Amino acid sequence: MPVTVVEIQPTNVPVTGEWVGTLDGYVNAQIQPQASGYLIKQDYREGAQVSKGQVLFEIDPRPFQAALDQAEGQLNQAKGQVEQAQAQLGLAEINVNRDTPLAEAHAIARSTLDNDIQQKAQTQAAVESAKASVATAEAAVANARLNLGFTQVRSLITGVAGQATTQVGNLVNTQSVLTSVSQLDPIKAYFSISDSEYLSLTQRVRHGGGDLLKNAASVPLTLTLSNGEIYPRRGHIAFVDRQINSQTGAIRIAAVFPNPGNVLRPGEFGRVKAETEVRRNGLLIPQVAVQELQGMQQVYLAGADGKAHIATVTLGPQIGTNWLVEHGVSAGDKVITDNLQKLREGAPVAPHPGPPVAPTAQNVISAGK
Repeated sequence: MPVTVVEIQPTNVPVTGEWVGTLDGYVNAQIQPQASGYLIKQDYREGAQVSKGQVLFEIDPRPFQAALDQAEGQLNQAKGQVEQAQAQLGLAEINVNRDTPLAEAHAIARSTLDNDIQQKAQTQAAVESAKASVATAEAAVANARLNLGFTQVRSLITGVAGQATTQVGNLVNTQSVLTSVSQLDPIKAYFSISDSEYLSLTQRVRHGGGDLLKNAASVPLTLTLSNGEIYPRRGHIAFVDRQINSQTGAIRIAAVFPNPGNVLRPGEFGRVKAETEVRRNGLLIPQVAVQELQGMQQVYLAGADGKAHIATVTLGPQIGTNWLVEHGVSAGDKVITDNLQKLREGAPVAPHPGPPVAPTAQNVISAGK
């Protein structure tokens, strides 16, 4: 029977993993007010790009303005008390300077000078107390001015602002969430990989003389969108979680992808791919050559005796339209790829060569994905 055969040749096979990822903002900030009051204005357009420090909402400032005016009045009063105490201190110093030579000449009683000195000390204490009151009043003014500034609710980051969760006219407090702002360029993609895949990825990077994060550029990531398109910009690993989930046996990884124009949005799903290892001297066979019988994978080999022989194989990852074989065949074996239903063990065959197999990097898929 004429059959087509492919001679197995050892080659370096890149093996990649593919995982389902969820996109999220690089930084997500919940916008909450630091002052309580009635919301009187919304200053941004929902879904628009906002800048750090931009005013998003305004709270009724009148109670806070009144508190600031009161604090400033108390500050001015405290400053006046300082000036009054300093004037009294000046008078006490004059009395001491005048009575000191008179007391030494016994022109006045020594007790008069002692009273002057005591009065000076008391006045100095009054000046220090008045200065402390000024410092307290200045702190109260600063706090009141800060609270007045909090009536303008500003964005903490530059990003895309979401829908407002509170309407103008509502009473809000420091626990209210008014909206959220997300930095989308770059954007993060969270995905989980098994512990074995994590070890393979780590070992591959270590062979290059580094670690997974410092050599993240050596493990470029590709993102396939939900519509099947491959995102044109490659990403890298941002961080790896501190532990493996004992229930799922997986570890969480965050990847970062450039996102100019904010095309990608949080909540989207995609498939993240990364080359986990390069299998040295790997053996590839076409998928069409593999048959499954009672849970075992088998192929037909064209022997040197001109007959077909069955070989049971152990398959590894799927590489494009081929399988990476772990056990069961050797380099130089000729795998039959057609007329398989008509073959049996020991059937005479007339082999002719078919196209050779080769790994295709863009079609590499991790086993079981």
